[in-house]
Order: sequence, then structure tokens, then C-alpha cells
Amino acid sequence: MSSTTHPGITATPLRSAPAPRVGRRRDPYFDNAKYLAILLVAVGHVLPVVVEGSRTTRTLYMLVYAFHMPAFVLISGHLSRSYTGRPDQLRRLLTGVVVPYLVFEVAYTLLIRWGAQPERPYSLLHPSYLMWFLIALFVWRVTAPFWSVIRRPVPVSIAIGALAAITPGLDGVIGMQRVLQFLPFFVIGLRMRPEHFLFLRRRPVRIAAALVFAGALPFTYWATASIHMTWFYRTVSAQEMGVAWWPGLIRVGALFVCTLILTAAFLALVPARKRWFTVLGSGTICGYLLHGFLIRGGQYSGFFDQYPFLATPGGRVFLAVTTLAVMTLLCTPVVHRIMKPVTEPELAWAFRKDAKEGEAPGRR
Repeated sequence: MSSTTHPGITATPLRSAPAPRVGRRRDPYFDNAKYLAILLVAVGHVLPVVVEGSRTTRTLYMLVYAFHMPAFVLISGHLSRSYTGRPDQLRRLLTGVVVPYLVFEVAYTLLIRWGAQPERPYSLLHPSYLMWFLIALFVWRVTAPFWSVIRRPVPVSIAIGALAAITPGLDGVIGMQRVLQFLPFFVIGLRMRPEHFLFLRRRPVRIAAALVFAGALPFTYWATASIHMTWFYRTVSAQEMGVAWWPGLIRVGALFVCTLILTAAFLALVPARKRWFTVLGSGTICGYLLHGFLIRGGQYSGFFDQYPFLATPGGRVFLAVTTLAVMTLLCTPVVHRIMKPVTEPELAWAFRKDAKEGEAPGRR
């Protein structure tokens, strides 16, 4: 979601590979994946505005929510493989994740106080709206070296996520419920090698991926009547949704498998070559942080309620297309440059001069 993938992420290649050289080209595949994923994020956030009364819209909403954030997290993990806690990496983690979190957490709190909750307190430990992802990214990134030294990191992370899903009360501080439940996807991304992504891009796999989505649509349409969306948000435990821990664990496991399949299918269908939108992959941080103001602002001001047309089938299509267009604009290099003092500030005055030691000479 940044000039690499997310704020604070340096997209150097495998841990065993040498440091990148100056001028090394970006992999268009990951820029394409980031851009397409951020479009799904925006659509997933705007659909609730018009989801009532339309089972088809709810189906699309549920399907998008089933894999869009897991895909984002997995890509973040893969592009975090070089993180070892070097001074330059810590510096970028602070400027690319912590600073945007501090700034936009205050901004979103002000928005919420204006539009919905005048008494909402300022609390950096209770992320507002979209901000949970930045604080989760910080936690995952800091723990990246740990997952490279233990045995069976993926099963361990899955076990942690499963235990979190049946542990009530975890979402009280820094959204820990989501941090832990999405953790397996980050670790899977960390452990994936380039050949795994090459396998996903093989023609037979891409055909299978298209068939997966073709089958997922009718299945999701059928499932909308019996599955609550809270399962996809991963904000509360199974018990807090009225399900005992052992059937809750089964549901969480089934959801994890389905999500992983859909995520793999999405990654298989991402174009590998450079496209017109490839350049937008470096500006996804701006699209992510800014689009929430438009959606929440529209809700709080009553904008969506003023136009009943938006609740019609044609209106829903119009709203989705408009959202895609606006998100595309928010990811453009112009917006990226304007927002860089906030999303990727240098802050040289805040760091020791030797904090750059060990920094790779190229920046993705």
C-alpha cells in the first residue's frame, strides 16, 4: 500500500537473495495485485450503504469480504520477507506506518465525532474505522523475524489465529482479535517463494481460479441466508456471536480454507505483465487512507439517503463504478506525491545519523 506495497514495507526479494541494486525494476505483478485488491477494499466498504433489500448486492459484498483483506495481508507478508529489524527498516516502519497511523487516527476520530459520536474519545489503542490495518501491519512486521526462525511457522500462526477466534474480549485493545485472526495470511505470505506465485500464474491454475469464482457466486448467494457477515470481519470471538467454542472453531476453520482458496484464485487471475494501472499499485496507501473519508462523510451527511436511485439495481452499479473510478484517482502518482509528507515522511531530524546504516541502496 505504499511505494512498495504497504506503508513501511521494503519490497526487497527473498531473504537469501542479495540486496537489490540501484535501479532494480519493480515486479508489475505485485503492483497489479495491490491495485486490484484496493479496488475490492473500496467496493467492500461502499456496498453496505446500499446492501439492504438486495440479496445480489449482499452476495457480492460477502464474496468480496471473504478474500480481499486476506489477499492484501498475504501480499504484505510476502513483501516483508527481507525485514530483519535493521535501523533503516525500523526507520521506515516508523515513518511509513506509525506516523500515518497517528495522523489519520486523529483525523478519523474527528470525522466520527462530527458525524456520529460527539463523545468519542481520542484513543490510539482503539483504532477508528480503517486504522486497524496500520496497527496490525506494525505488529505483524515487527514479528516477521520471529517467523523466520521457528519451525512450522504457518501451522503455529494458524493455531494462534484459531485460538484468538474462540477467545472472547480480545478486540478491546489495538483490535487484537483481527490482528491475530489475520496473522496466518501474513505468515503464509512470508513463507511463500517466487515459484509459488509462478505456479499460481500457470494457465491451468488460472482456468481453475476462474471456475472457483464461477462456483463461489451461486454458493455465496445460497449462503447469505445463513451466514452472518461478522464472521468475515473477524472482530469478535465465536462465543460473542452466540456460538460455542467447538462448533465456532469448526466454522472458523471452514472459513479459513474457503478464504485461502479464494485468495489463491484472486492471485492467479492477477495480470503478470505491466498494464495501464500498474503504476497505481505504488499509491494504494493514499487510496486506502483517503477513501474512508468519502464513504463515512457521505453516510454522516446523509448524502446517500438523499438519492433513492442509489438503492436501485442501476444505482448500485453506478455507485460501484463511481467508487472504482474515485479509488483509481486516489492512487494516482499526483495524489501520492501530495500525500507523501504524511504517508512517507522523511523526518530526518527525528533519527540518529547512523540510523541509515545497512540501508539497501534502492527503494521500491
